[in-house]
Formats: sequence, structure tokens, C-alpha cells
Amino acid sequence: MKILVLSGSPKGRFSATLQSVLYLQKLFTDDTFEILDVGAKIKAYEKDFSDAAAKLAAAEVILFAYPVYTCIATSQLHRFIELIYENGVDLSGKAATQFTTSKHFYDMTAHKYIELNCYDLKMNYIRGLSADMDDLIKEKGQRELTSFWNFVRYSVANKIFELPPEVIPAEKPRYTAEFGQKLKDKPFTAAVVTNCTDDDITLKNMLADFCALAPFTVNVFNVADFKLRGGCLGCLSCAGDGVCIYTDGFQETLRNKIETADTMLYAFTPSHHCMGADFKTFDDRRFCNGHRTKSVGQPTGYIVGGSLKNDADLKGILEGRAEIAGNYLAGIATADDGAKGIENLVTKLTYALETGYCPPQNYMGVGGRLIFRDLVYKMQGIMRADHKFYKAHGIYADMPNKDKSTRYAMKLIGVFFNNKKIRKKLGTKLSEGMIMQYVKVLKDLDKKDKL
Repeated sequence: MKILVLSGSPKGRFSATLQSVLYLQKLFTDDTFEILDVGAKIKAYEKDFSDAAAKLAAAEVILFAYPVYTCIATSQLHRFIELIYENGVDLSGKAATQFTTSKHFYDMTAHKYIELNCYDLKMNYIRGLSADMDDLIKEKGQRELTSFWNFVRYSVANKIFELPPEVIPAEKPRYTAEFGQKLKDKPFTAAVVTNCTDDDITLKNMLADFCALAPFTVNVFNVADFKLRGGCLGCLSCAGDGVCIYTDGFQETLRNKIETADTMLYAFTPSHHCMGADFKTFDDRRFCNGHRTKSVGQPTGYIVGGSLKNDADLKGILEGRAEIAGNYLAGIATADDGAKGIENLVTKLTYALETGYCPPQNYMGVGGRLIFRDLVYKMQGIMRADHKFYKAHGIYADMPNKDKSTRYAMKLIGVFFNNKKIRKKLGTKLSEGMIMQYVKVLKDLDKKDKL
């Protein structure tokens, strides 16, 4: 693939974000990466955009790579995007994705900004990767970055892109026979929880399409069949041992039939800007699991028998549920998307099940995890089941009071940052020093290639 990287950091070659792009460049030698330093050279592009326009036109894939500044992309990248519009550059049909580094503070709004502009420019968008600033120097972060780029390559090769908001519902047939023949039977199981009723024809058809297309076993559970005696009482009786005070059999069904599946999905038709009171009862009763996210790493998805165009809050809740649980959100297929929505959901679910693809959490997931981490730690006397789970899974490992070495190192570095004379004398060496750990990763990769 011929990739054009729009590097949005004002630090230019000293950008920490750029080092991850260089890592991909060294790893995926079949791809051609060309880097436009739009962050540091934006003034030059304001004077003459012709070279950038030519490179944008020649690229097959556009990669927006930038650090998140105050909930969104850098001002320099903003200006470059404005220049694309002002110069009338036609990017329609090109594949696009993004890669960001930050501490996950409102990174999802930054990603949405780029995503929406990609739709406006008629580009084929692939969901991007939001990385922590230090991920490149960790083996887990390197694996996630490599996995992300493999997903991008797969998506481009198979033309699997996110659906823009204006997708028109497909005419009959609801899905193509050719698509159904693309996939073979896979040894996976999916649990679909729904509140679909007999007269909800749209949702019934979408569920039927999903079951027909899925190359794995699909078990559908209707919340009406659970015969729930009531909603969660907030009594915290389950906090100690994970056992709900209700004895209506729901907990056994949840843990022995639903949560044993390789992937869980949810199918509903929006009602008064929510999933419906019956669905919320099911969700609340799942608190017998406390704050223990047992499905971490699994893919998930939603089948929505209606529109979410005017329900940004509900859509945000669906995305947040997946992020906080540590799931890969393979898709939200709505009635607006037609057959393509179900096809995309099935394809990405299958890919994730086969490869284990699960990108890192964004602000919603990281923020939720830290809030619950601190809550459970303080309330461990009551939330004994959560506390035991958090200890066993290393969730307390990144608490600030446990990382003394980093605090002491930052105090030492702070001496240089807070001394104007030293800063002036060092010049760019401070910027060089900040990316030394990333450069080492790239050098180590070169050494591996030579062996």
C-alpha cells in the first residue's frame, strides 16, 4: 500500500507519535510510507499547497498521526485539513485511518473529529488506534500497534470500512448470497441478548440476517424469557461473594450460558432514547458481577432495529459500554445502514475472533477503569469480590503510590525544565531526550532484522 502520513505534531522529527509510525515503517516493508510534516511546516503549506495536494492525490491510504491536544487534534493539523478543503483536493474513495498518542484524555473526541472530516471528504474510513504515550516502549503496546496495522491492511484489502451516517437502507435482498459464501464455519459461539418482540419486524429481520450470515454458532436470548422478579435493588448483597439476592435463576443463565460465549452482542430497537426498560433491567441485574469485567478482550457489537442519527447520547452509551468492559466494538449495525451494516458487523466480528484483535481502550475505557480501581480499593472491605478480582488481574499495579521510580525521575528532569538557563543551553537536546526511549525501540528493531 502507498501510505501518506499526515504528521500533526508541532515537534516535527522529535514527535513521540511519529516514532510509532517509523516503527510501522520498519516492520511493514511491503508498504510505502511517505511522511508529510504538517505540524511543524504548516506555515509553508499555507504559502504553497501544491506539493501536498499532489501527494494526497497519489496516496492510496491517508494516515492521520498526531498527539491529542485539549480534547482534539493539534491546531496545525486543523489548519492543514482546512487547506485541503480550501484547495479543493479530491480525496473521495481513498482509505483513511488515524493513530494518536496521549494519556487518553478525551481521545475519543479527537478521533471523532478526524472521522467526521473523512466522511465529509468522501473517504473510506477505518477505525483508528488511540495509544498511550508510552505504549511504544512496552511489548503490549508494540503488539497492539502491529495488530492495528494488520487490521488496516485487512480492511483495505477486503474493502471493510466504517459506514458514514448517510448510508441508505439496501433494497431486497437484505444481504447478498455472494457475501454469505465468503465465510466458512468457525468454531466460535455468539450470545445475542435481545428484547425483540413479534411485531418488531425490522429488528426480527436484522437478527435473521445476522444469524444467517454468521459463520459461527449464534444463540439468541430474549430478556422476556428470563422471568426477572425485579430490577437491581442496589443492596450490595452481591458485593462480598458475587451472589445476587434474587433467586429467579437469572444469575445462573448469565454465567453458564451467556457469558461462556466467545462474543456477546445486543439487539434492540431504541425506545424513548434508551434500549428499553426491560433491557435496562437485564443490564442492572448484571451488577451481580460487580465491577469485574469478565469479557475483557472479547469483540462485541449491537444490532439496532431503528436509527441513532438523533440519539448521540445513546450511541455514546453503547460505545462507552464496550470501552469500559475492554471489548473491541466490531460495529453498531442500525436500520439506517441496510444490509451493509450487518455484513460489516459479521466480517469484523469474525476477524476479531480469529485474530484476537482488540485495540487499547480510549478515554471512556481508561477513565472508567481508573475510577472503578480507586473506588474498589477504598471500598475493598465491602466489595470483597471486586477487590480479589482486581488484585488477581493486576489492576492496582499502576496506582501512583506504587511507581516511585518514575516520580523520582520526573523530579530530576523537572530541575532542567524549570531552569531557563539550562533550557536555553540544551536547546533541542531536551526534545531529543524526550524521545530517546522510543528511538531505542527502533534501533532494537533494526538489530533484530540483521540477526
